[in-house]
Amino acid sequence: MIIYNVTVNIDESIHDEWLIWIKEHIPQVLATGKFKEAKLTKVLVEEDMDGVTYSIQYRAHSHEALEDYYKEDADRLRLEGLKRFADKMLAFRTELEVIDEYTVNFT
Repeated sequence: MIIYNVTVNIDESIHDEWLIWIKEHIPQVLATGKFKEAKLTKVLVEEDMDGVTYSIQYRAHSHEALEDYYKEDADRLRLEGLKRFADKMLAFRTELEVIDEYTVNFT
């Protein structure tokens, strides 16, 4: 399992607008068909950076699907956010490979 993680720091001045936008943007990314699901999370660790930091984790169907996303969709979808929020947001992306998953079962 591959997780495509996008961590974004948002300037306080556009925070509310960005949060509305990202909740519309995530379904657009999922609509590419390259991902199974996504989670929007707020980073709770305080950092030296101003603003608010979020992590969006997309579960890719496969590494090949993620590569297809980069080739076919990523530039177009990233450009929308860059045009709208410019220097008021800072994003970086990482790829994570799930090695194993664990759950608690109290039956």
